[in-house]
Amino acid sequence: MSFEVRFARGAERDLVEIHDYISSFDSPANASRMLRRLQEATDTLAEFPERGSHPRELLELGIREYRQLVATPYRIVYRIVDRKVMILLIADGRRDMRSLLARRLLGA
Repeated sequence: MSFEVRFARGAERDLVEIHDYISSFDSPANASRMLRRLQEATDTLAEFPERGSHPRELLELGIREYRQLVATPYRIVYRIVDRKVMILLIADGRRDMRSLLARRLLGA
């Protein structure tokens, strides 16, 4: 039985920003290619939602309700609730993920 995969508003904004950034500093074609890779990665969660690992930054705080997939260099952070997978954050893993996760997921 498949899970429904949905994107939170913040994750939708992340995709737009990723596309704009890659388009500006590389090319629109590569930006579209990266968005396809990210979409393909999130699509797999419909059948295998628990395939992702727990973000280590959150595990250090004892928080195990979030998972992540890596589509290098991006980390896709999500949460499983009932039969839904909610994509919450898509960010370059080379950024300060601790701060991003705290702001987006923990409201800090």
